[in-house]
Amino acid sequence: MIISSPLDFREAARRRLPRFLFDYADGGAYTESTLRRNVTDLADIALRQRVLQGCGDIDLKTTLFGQEQSLPVMLGPIGIAGMFRRRGETQAARAAKAAGVPFCLSTVSVCSLAEVAKAAANDRLWFQLYVIRDRSFMRDLLQTAKAVGVKALVFTVDMPIPGARYRDAHSGMSGPRAPLRRLLQTLAKPRWAWDVGLHGRPHQLGNLEPVLGKASGLNDYMGWLGSNFDPTILWKDLDWIREGWDGPLIIKGILDPEDARAAADIGADGIVVSNHGGRQLDGVLSSARALPAVVEAVGNRLTVLADSGIRSGLDVVRMLALGAKGVLLGRAWIFAVAARGQPGVEQLLDLIAREMRVAMILTGVRQVAEISSSNLTA
Repeated sequence: MIISSPLDFREAARRRLPRFLFDYADGGAYTESTLRRNVTDLADIALRQRVLQGCGDIDLKTTLFGQEQSLPVMLGPIGIAGMFRRRGETQAARAAKAAGVPFCLSTVSVCSLAEVAKAAANDRLWFQLYVIRDRSFMRDLLQTAKAVGVKALVFTVDMPIPGARYRDAHSGMSGPRAPLRRLLQTLAKPRWAWDVGLHGRPHQLGNLEPVLGKASGLNDYMGWLGSNFDPTILWKDLDWIREGWDGPLIIKGILDPEDARAAADIGADGIVVSNHGGRQLDGVLSSARALPAVVEAVGNRLTVLADSGIRSGLDVVRMLALGAKGVLLGRAWIFAVAARGQPGVEQLLDLIAREMRVAMILTGVRQVAEISSSNLTA
């Protein structure tokens, strides 16, 4: 099919993927109202069009956490992305390197940190860490991250327990007879079965294999998440992470200004205003609605990033105008890698850059740093 916008990758991915994987990426928690509001609230943000501003030379570069990058965009962490395309995390990491932007690997990735670092050699590799009950294992992951040259640690705090995702039970990602249902869906998608099912092995959580061994497979992925994540953690418990990690520390999953202040108080270098793409607590604020209050509370103390609902270069500009210094892409890149692998992610980032240029020219700004609330209508 013809890909002319970032949104087209979703349909291309739907055609290729077994239902359980597509719904896992596409779905949200409960009735998915927050998932929908992430998109619609951001679309409702009206930009202030200006003309004859002489914006012929557009500069999309920015500097975040001491590193220059070509776009104010990162590829955010996606669990089991290696199941969407053969060794999908490595393909996305190579695409990010080619585009000059960071790639953030999930704790629960198919490809391990070592594999991604070796395959992509991306000097902008980030790593996302979950709150896991086994603290010694978390320390080992931090040491591995240091050893392979990870530049920033993204600590996700809004998933002490997986959200209630109704679609996963219906699709076969979880629920009764899930392995059999997944097998039948796989047989109906031969291209995916050949690329990932047969040639994308091993199908396991690469970062967890050293401690889980054979139990690191994906047969009960959602069950493992529920059993091993830790809902008892407190802000004070993050001190050991700050002590054990000397690079930039970014706290992901902030919606409330008080939590943003708490992140600043423990010495975080950045936060991500996020509701986990609408996949955790349904009915909470969209990231676009939560962002301005968070920026007002802590914008001068740390770097504020945002995710959830960003589907285009126009959406990137909207988030920057609301106060974010950069954005993380989630569904946008997982659908791109599912549809076309590394070339798909490279195409996605090129489309976003083109759309940003159009939006910046028509709002009268030449550089990313110039984008502000003055570019919004009252």
